[in-house]
This record gives sequence, structure tokens and C-alpha cells, in this order.
Amino acid sequence: MSIDIDPLVESEGLRVTDHIENAQFELYTDRPVDPVPTDGENHYFPVDAAVRFSASTIAVPRVANVVVRDATGAVVAEGTDVEVPAGEYFVQVSPTPTKTYLHVRSGLTVVSGDERSRIAFDGETAVSAGFRSLNDQPAGTITTPSDPESMMRAVSLLGSSLATTSPERSFPTLRGHPPLIEVGDAFSVPDAVEETDSGVEIVVPPEYRYVFASASLAHYLDATVVPGSTPELRGDGWSHSLAPDFEARCSRVLRRTFYLDCLVRTEGFYPVELYELDRLDDVLDLEYARLYDLPLSERLDAYLDVPFEDLEPLLPQWSLTTDVRPAAENVSVLPYLADDLSLIRCPEADPSDADPESSHVSEFLRSPTDAPVVRGAADRGTGFTVDDGQFVQPDPVDTVEHAWVGEGIPIGANKATIEAYRRRIGRGTPERGSISVSVVCNDDRMREEGEVANLYGLRDMLQFDIEVIHDLTRAEMRELLASDVDFLHYIGHVDDRGMQCANGFLDLTDARLEIGVDSFLLNACQSYRQGQALIEGGSRGGIATLTDVANAPATELGRIVARLMNGGFNLRTALHVAQRALITGHQYSVLGDGDVTLCQSRSGAAAVFELAETGGTYDLGVRTYPIGGFGAGTLFTLTTDALEQHCLVPGKVTVRELTADQVERLLELEVFPVFADGELQWSDELLPL
Repeated sequence: MSIDIDPLVESEGLRVTDHIENAQFELYTDRPVDPVPTDGENHYFPVDAAVRFSASTIAVPRVANVVVRDATGAVVAEGTDVEVPAGEYFVQVSPTPTKTYLHVRSGLTVVSGDERSRIAFDGETAVSAGFRSLNDQPAGTITTPSDPESMMRAVSLLGSSLATTSPERSFPTLRGHPPLIEVGDAFSVPDAVEETDSGVEIVVPPEYRYVFASASLAHYLDATVVPGSTPELRGDGWSHSLAPDFEARCSRVLRRTFYLDCLVRTEGFYPVELYELDRLDDVLDLEYARLYDLPLSERLDAYLDVPFEDLEPLLPQWSLTTDVRPAAENVSVLPYLADDLSLIRCPEADPSDADPESSHVSEFLRSPTDAPVVRGAADRGTGFTVDDGQFVQPDPVDTVEHAWVGEGIPIGANKATIEAYRRRIGRGTPERGSISVSVVCNDDRMREEGEVANLYGLRDMLQFDIEVIHDLTRAEMRELLASDVDFLHYIGHVDDRGMQCANGFLDLTDARLEIGVDSFLLNACQSYRQGQALIEGGSRGGIATLTDVANAPATELGRIVARLMNGGFNLRTALHVAQRALITGHQYSVLGDGDVTLCQSRSGAAAVFELAETGGTYDLGVRTYPIGGFGAGTLFTLTTDALEQHCLVPGKVTVRELTADQVERLLELEVFPVFADGELQWSDELLPL
């Protein structure tokens, strides 16, 4: 079972452990509890594990939003402070690291303070508590021959994972992970993958680049991909051209449809007050209730009638664009990209490679010349030495993050691989409940960065196992790399010979090495090649450097990444924030699966705050990023009385004229990154204002 539910030992309540997501949290009760496992069938929504116990109160150690449904499933109350009379209720509590549901027969009152919410019943009450992991698994693997027509059939089945084709599919937990795809001799579909017919078709020429670029859209629309001479989207009695510029038009349809689904779904199971919907009152004239009840094809036709130029300024910045070389073997990455709702582009088979001596690339890769300490081996000069591929300069993107699948070393993009994506699914259930972090410092001059160990594990409700190691020998480094470590933070020297150890260098490209480390930051000069060797050997994802890096900015970047990973950010988003703060952050690159997280954010989504003082009051901006189970479409609530609406992830929320007291109450809730007047700081460092 992926979720364990255990009684607390040192206090009264439950500890919930999701082994798949490396997530833990606690619920506190007014008395000791002895949870009895149940089948969970008495919950309104599906659960992975459930227990029964008795209590008069349940406390959640964070400000929680509670949705209360009656016995018919209708919402009767919702918010951080609610009260309902005696009755039978299904209660959803969020955000928590798993989906959390309570089933009770009692009156209940929810009262929230600055740091926790308390649910009180009418005296001692039997409670059924159910939990569902935010992780999802594909139903199986489709095998397809390598010709484009067969791949169309495979991509047409990506939408089979949708739990619904209603607007609620915009919730990440109702989309499901698409079935996997592998190239084989004959076309075959596992029994668990059921073919569906939404009435929507994507017509494309039978070429890899068209099939690949349609994958995310086909998944979200549950569309059938069929061959045709001119790209278009077809439904019952209508058609919409996808030419010219097929990739851009697919991206527009996906962004438009997803965003409007998020607005229309407020007419369904979750009738919440939505920040984004309020902004559109003067822009769109849509009958949301009518749209909600339409079949998918008719609803999509109505969406496409909305002028994109009216909608585009209001769309949130999309999270990810992935460039995929249009080659048969790369079809296997499409289910993972569709699961991420990535926009997909297919560069030409032989794009012009970037010249390392060109002004743009040399500026990106330049070595620091004014730093007293450079993290390269002392007996070699500076200069880029990666020799396992050519540089590639992908076209710019409008999204927050950018990934590249194919040969070459991409400048400014995550070098993703199918092997790393497969480990997203195949990592299994860990035997321990704690998160292991190893901080290795192999140079005395860099011991200051070793203090980053103090930044990992600064979380309640999570168990960390952190070790700081100095001056490892080659044999000790081999042993560490082979161990089951969740995150390796390496501080030291790297060159063509490998990672510097106390008695020489260890070359990670040695095929005899065993790699058990799950993710990493190699904070050393020109560590890209060694980092790529970790990915090829078994790691899921990591951050490495393309160039020599100076010690002082490298130390600062290491501290930023440590804090962000501890706060639940994934590798790509952590580096994105670090690059906003430090120009030298562009000397680093993400390798493998950039979606890797060390733990879950306490607030659910990853959030970056922007704070500006304006004449005695404060303007606050909050930008949210999808991570892990809190993917695109998640609802986010800003805990302040200045904004009582829900907000979408990803998105940007702006609240103006906050008082100092209101801002301080927000800053006290948890440690998160804040750009104050353009400079990256941390919420705990800004207090008091």
C-alpha cells in the first residue's frame, strides 16, 4: 500500500505517510486514537487508504480550506471558517500532501487561526478518514510500429486516462497518467487501456513532427488523431484550421481550452469564487452554466469561437515547452509530456547547431576571471570541455520552463531523456519514511556552502535524514553514489577526470559504477558530463554546470536551490527562480526529469512572492507553479483577508494596498521566496517589516 496511517506516539492524532510522493503530514485529535483500517467505500470521492476512529476535534497544522458536502454530494459550506448543523457530511480538507476526506454524522464547526485549522464535532464522533495519493500510474504500455500512421493510433489513446471529459478534467487528479508508448514490431494495446470516442479529431499529415506536436492536445481533448493533407481540428458538424504554424495553433487550442475549462467548472462540483473568473467579467460574454452541460465536442466548438486575442492577455504563463527531435524512438516521451501538459515543438531533424564561439553562447559559457576561487581543478585551465555532443541553441519560448529531448547539449534548456522519464514511473515504494540528503564537501575552501545542510529539513510534518560528509575517498564516493539517497548536494571540483576525491578523481562515466542516487546538484565547474553520467547510470534528475563557476555565486546558488527544494519546488522551477536571482544561474542546467521534487510544498503549489512598498502600504504579487500532484488546474488560496477568492495554478495574483500587519501574517505562515524590490529574500528574513 502506498499510504500508511499510524497513530502518533508523542501526541494525539495520526501520521499519514505517502511513500510514492515522499510526503508526510499529521492530523491532531483531542484524545489518543487507535485507527482501524476500513475499505473506504463510504467516501464520496475515491481513496487509497482509510481508517475509522473517534474524536471530538481534529486539528490541521496549517490554514485549511474545507469543503462540506451533504449526503447527496451537494456543497453546503466551504471556506476556512464554516459551521453546519447536525447531519451526514463528506468533508474535504485542503491543501494537504494527499487528498484528505472525512465522513461524519454530526454537526461541525471549522475555525482557522494564523497557522492551523480546527474542526470540532458535536461531542465524541465516529470519523472515517480517507486519503488518496496525488501520484498516478499509467494503465499499461501501448506497443506501436515506427510508422507515423501507427503512432497516430497510439497517441489517440492518450486521452483514455481521463476520469471525465467534463470541465473537471482540468483538475490534475482527474486527468490520470496517459498509457505509455513503446516502439515494437506490431501494434498492441493492453486490456486496461480502453478506447474512447469524444467526437473530436485532430487531422494531421502522416509525419512524426505533426503526430508528436499533437500529443498533449490529443490527451486533454481525448481526441482521435487521423491522417489528412491539411491540419485541422474536427468535431460534430464543425472544423477549426490548425494551419499554418501547426505547433503554435495546437498550443493555442490547449491553453484556451484548459483555461476556459477551469472557469466553466465553477458551475459543477466546485462552485468556488475564482479570482480569474472575476477578472473576465468585462472581457468575455459566456454562459458558463450552459457550457458546463454541453458535450465535449459542442463545448470545444463554443470555446473556439472566443477570439484568442481577447483571451490571450488574461491567460496564465504556461509552465513548460518541450522540443522533441522528430525521430521514431522519441515517441516514448510523449505520454510523460502529455501528463505534464507540455507544449510540444519538433525542430527539424538536423537543426543548425550552436557555435560555442558565437557571441551568444560564449557569453553564456564564459568563465569568471575576477573570482578568487574557481570551482575547477587547480591544475587545468578554464574553458568548456564537455565532449559528448554538440551545442544546440533551441528557439526561445514564452513558457516558464523549457526542455529538450534529442541529441546535443541544449543552451538554456533542460536536457531531458526517456530513461529519466521512465524512472518517474518505475521508482517504486521506498522502504523508509524519511527523506535522505547527503551534502558532500571535498574542498576546505568551500566548507561555507556545507552549511546548506541546515537549510534541508526545516519543515514540520516531514522526516529528513541529513548527513554532511567531508573529504570522501574514491571508494567512499563509490559507496555513496550506489546508496539509496534521495538528493546529493556535491560541493567541490570536477574536471575531465571526474569528481575530485581525497585521494584522486572518480570518473562517473565509468560503466562499472552503480548509481542509486535519485537526484542531485553538482555544484562544481563543468559538471555537466559527470551529471549526465549520473542520469545514464540511474538518477532521475539533477542540476549541473556548463562552465567554470566562481565560488561566491556558486555558494549562493547552492543555498537558493537547497531552500527551494526543501520548500517543495521541482528542479526546473528551482533553477528558474535561482536564475531570476543570480545572473550566474544561467551557467547551470537541469538534466533528466526536471519535474523531480525532494518533498511536497507545505502549501500545495510552489509559490514565489513579489513585494513592493508603495507609500505606507504594500503591493503583493504571488506567482504559482505546478509541481508533482499539485499540477496545472490546482486551486490555490492565499491566506489573507485581503483576498478571499480561490486562484488557479499556474497563475499570477496581485493584491494591492495591504497593511504591514496583513503582510506579516502571511510571512509568518511558512518560509517561502520573496522578491522584495527585485532582490530575492526569504519570508523569515523580512520579519518584522
